[in-house]
Amino acid sequence: MEKIITIDNLIFEYAHSEEHSRQLALNDVNLDIYAGSFTAIIGKNGSGKSTLAKNLNGLLIPTSGVVYVDGYDTADDDTIWEIRQRAGMVFQNPDNQLVSSIVEDDVAFGPENLGVEPAEIRRRVDKALEDVNMGKYKNKAPHLLSGGQKQRIAIAGVVAMKPDIIIFDEPTAMLDPKGRKEIMKIIAELHEEGITVILITHFMEEVIDADRVIIMHDGNVLLDGTPEEVFSKADIIKGANLEVPLMVELGDRLRAQGIPVPKGIIKEEEMVKAICQLKSQN
Repeated sequence: MEKIITIDNLIFEYAHSEEHSRQLALNDVNLDIYAGSFTAIIGKNGSGKSTLAKNLNGLLIPTSGVVYVDGYDTADDDTIWEIRQRAGMVFQNPDNQLVSSIVEDDVAFGPENLGVEPAEIRRRVDKALEDVNMGKYKNKAPHLLSGGQKQRIAIAGVVAMKPDIIIFDEPTAMLDPKGRKEIMKIIAELHEEGITVILITHFMEEVIDADRVIIMHDGNVLLDGTPEEVFSKADIIKGANLEVPLMVELGDRLRAQGIPVPKGIIKEEEMVKAICQLKSQN
């Protein structure tokens, strides 16, 4: 697979001007992200995951080390717009991304700033709203929409710019379970269309369908692998004060009862069979 993001020896420090001190947020991070992949990055508040996300499209510039997006150095001011066009970003609070009083104008804002022709903007806006199931709301005012609907509009605004990569920085954190499920469905569909997805989240259940899971802890990469590989190391995850997905936790409890289920992600049918076996023993 082709690398689309390369992170080499990335260190990022936040400066505190009043205290004349610096806080280390990322500590020598090295990662490659591949085109068309779905990478989930999880960790507790303060783990560095959102700081890492903002370093991926030039919102933050490394204190040292380098980040390349499709070959462009994020620290190079001359290519920052090429980077932003390739790597779109959806934030936790959609209100911070909505800029217009009409939904379709909001979705058109990005392509307009890229100098896209009006006829192509019209096509992109309609397609992006269709992708997030918000076409019937195109003439509505964003402030009248629910939180989940606003987040869909924010996603449509990024999709309309046709990026190769979309970085989702905790996009479901402010939503109810129904809204979270809807946004995750849209993210999965965008990935199926070939977009490289990077999902930052602290909801463990949101990473099950990712190709790759990275767990951040104190600015470092604690674990990196497939969901099966990462969640087979539940002791390490819990040692970082993180929860594991319910199916992983149930698997641990079944093994403690002597039921031979595999570590990591357990398929639903395997779990049902194991529970039935436990009940038959009792």
